[in-house]
Amino acid sequence: MVGFVLQVLMAFLAIMNPIGNTPIFLGLVEGLEEKAQREVARRAVTVAFFIVVLFALAGNVIFRLFGITLAAFRIAGGILVFLIAYHLLRGKRSRQHHPAAEERPEDSSEDVAITPLGTPILAGPGTITTAMSYVGNHTDATKIGLVIAAFFVVCLLTYLSFLYAEKVLEKLGGSLIGVMTRLMGLILAVIAVQMVIEGLKGAFPMLNQP
Repeated sequence: MVGFVLQVLMAFLAIMNPIGNTPIFLGLVEGLEEKAQREVARRAVTVAFFIVVLFALAGNVIFRLFGITLAAFRIAGGILVFLIAYHLLRGKRSRQHHPAAEERPEDSSEDVAITPLGTPILAGPGTITTAMSYVGNHTDATKIGLVIAAFFVVCLLTYLSFLYAEKVLEKLGGSLIGVMTRLMGLILAVIAVQMVIEGLKGAFPMLNQP
């Protein structure tokens, strides 16, 4: 069980990448007062948490409604997560997580907190896919609770990173953040491959034979 929790925690940590998203947060809240910046950070993380939890809890219903198997979802999800990991490894922003500047709303700090920060930067397709994949078709409330708890911890770390964004950037510097982003990309790529392997084993039971 501990191994499962650590795996889920690392998956969410890699795909959310709190440190790597800190410069993006600063860019979006530039010009706002400190109090407003804190509100944006709180609202964005809250929105991301509830979106992912909603999809995680409704995963079984979605599977049954659309006739989707867990194996197919893991394969498709693994491919999607790998694409995001590929961009991180190259030191680039994935378009699944980071929309172009012209797509970002400029009406208010509340809009920025919801989109693009809350979604898709934090609660993007990769994050949702990861949550649904780990929950899968389990009915074990304990296991589902552990997935949600792991995501909550990562959301808390993300909130703290945003809260002390300027200090984080001063301490780490752009080059170290780039290295950490690539490291997260590598971890995420391995997780994506594992998701595909599990999906293939589910789709083709003969692969489970020694």
